[in-house]
Amino acid sequence: MELSLSPSLEQVAERVERQVSLLLDLDADPHLIAAGLGELAQNNVGLRLPGCINRFELTVRAILGQLVSVKMAATLATRLTQNWGGVIDTPFAGLTHLFPTPERIAQLSVDDLRGIGVQAKRAACLIGVAKAVEEGSLPLNNMQDVTQGVKQLLAMPGIGGWTASYIAMRAWSAPDVFLGGDYLIKQRFPNMTPGKIARYAQRWQPWRTYATLHLWANNDFIPEEEAQG
Repeated sequence: MELSLSPSLEQVAERVERQVSLLLDLDADPHLIAAGLGELAQNNVGLRLPGCINRFELTVRAILGQLVSVKMAATLATRLTQNWGGVIDTPFAGLTHLFPTPERIAQLSVDDLRGIGVQAKRAACLIGVAKAVEEGSLPLNNMQDVTQGVKQLLAMPGIGGWTASYIAMRAWSAPDVFLGGDYLIKQRFPNMTPGKIARYAQRWQPWRTYATLHLWANNDFIPEEEAQG
């Protein structure tokens, strides 16, 4: 892969390179991961885990996406950015605002967010997360222990297992998170309880995040029959 930068980014070239690497999961070894996943990965060996540039933005988008369509979540994120994000002058059409900072969202009220269509409990959750990030009690950008980070997220009102696990996957590039409670994942395991699905997924350790991605992408997946009994 070749990365080209404009002259204006030369002073931060190393940082940009690292961010792109995280975004595209370039440090991963697809063949090693595929070997660990076996038959599940055989038709899509190069599948990688998409990361993110702004971990706080990813977290906010994950919360906004709870129990709404992808389109609605994107609309809410756009409204949030247009109302409270920083204005930026660029030569690119449509790129007019920076995503709001934790400090800015922490200053908002629930009614402010309700005004753009965010449900009240979700609005309170966003403000709580923003305050935790601002205060440093939730170090999204420097999470040393993913397991502890997930526990912190789960302790926050409004964040459940799916959201916490999704944040761990995308924001912290955690390789061994399985979204067994995801709707589509459950569809891949008909007539199996959540406990059985979780036990089945143990065969994919330590690459259960990638197993989740493969299951999302593989409409033809059929679990082994003996695991369904």
